[in-house]
Amino acid sequence: MFDPSFPLIDLHRHLDGSVRLETILDLGREHNLPLPAWTVEELRPHVQITQPRPGVMAFVSKFKWMVGVMVNYDACQRIAYENVEDAFREGVNYIELRFSPWFMAETHHLDPVGVVEAVVNGVEQGRRNFGVKANLIGIISRTYGAEIAWKELAALLTKRDDLVGLDLAGDEANYPGDMFVEHIRKGRDAGWKITIHAGEEQGPASVWQALNDLKADRIGHGVSAIQDPALMDYLSEYGIGLEVNLTSNLQTTVVKDLSSHPLRQFLEYGILATINTDDPGISGIDLPHEYRVAAPQAGLSLEQIHQAQRNALTVAFLSDTEKEELLLKGNQE
Repeated sequence: MFDPSFPLIDLHRHLDGSVRLETILDLGREHNLPLPAWTVEELRPHVQITQPRPGVMAFVSKFKWMVGVMVNYDACQRIAYENVEDAFREGVNYIELRFSPWFMAETHHLDPVGVVEAVVNGVEQGRRNFGVKANLIGIISRTYGAEIAWKELAALLTKRDDLVGLDLAGDEANYPGDMFVEHIRKGRDAGWKITIHAGEEQGPASVWQALNDLKADRIGHGVSAIQDPALMDYLSEYGIGLEVNLTSNLQTTVVKDLSSHPLRQFLEYGILATINTDDPGISGIDLPHEYRVAAPQAGLSLEQIHQAQRNALTVAFLSDTEKEELLLKGNQE
């Protein structure tokens, strides 16, 4: 159970992996889309994980009907807005929502620049209406290769001041981080913090590359770091945040079961590991579930669960002043 007197924070949530089933149905009807089902329960197995999937890219295939309803910029804005509303309904005090504009634009041939604008507008409207502190992280999707990555980065830079960070996500196995060193450097030069998906499908070398070449401030997943004691030492010594996603790692078969997940060991080692949702619309979970159900199943004590919650504030892409304000708000609620 999370500490109710402390801010509840989600640092790793894909906005484009968190689309309501009801919204998919609404947009499907409005635009006459060929959905595979027309009720929530019949649609669920087409969108959400019902059994573990072999590997991350098999998991990503579940995005089909989420991005499939992103038919125009209004739909993208609606989905962004609902992400903030859903965070509010979960009791989340601060959330960092990440999105790939190219991935969102691809199915219906939208302009990624327009997608970025729509997402920014939707999140801003959600902030105003629900009072949730929400920031955006842009994703370069490595799956499209280095040339498309430049176009995706250019789209994100059109709203540079509305984003706090840049992420490299997608097919880690076939598109290694060394293909994107200059892309990430340009993002860092723009003033963004850097978080990199690494150590999910690949081993510790992927995490080292993210740290040494991409200068990552945080690592998304990082599960394989447990295999390298020197890497564990480095993560602990330099205060590198790990964005851990328990249920997601189980569903993608990154771990065979939650009891074998290394999160508990990360925390025991003094690493700033955190608890997050990844793609809650696909996983069929929310952040309270990860704290109340998944974390205990992963062997975390109550003290360790609270430590992970505190770590999230420490490594959030916020100024010290913003962290103090969030802490004060969390203590008051």
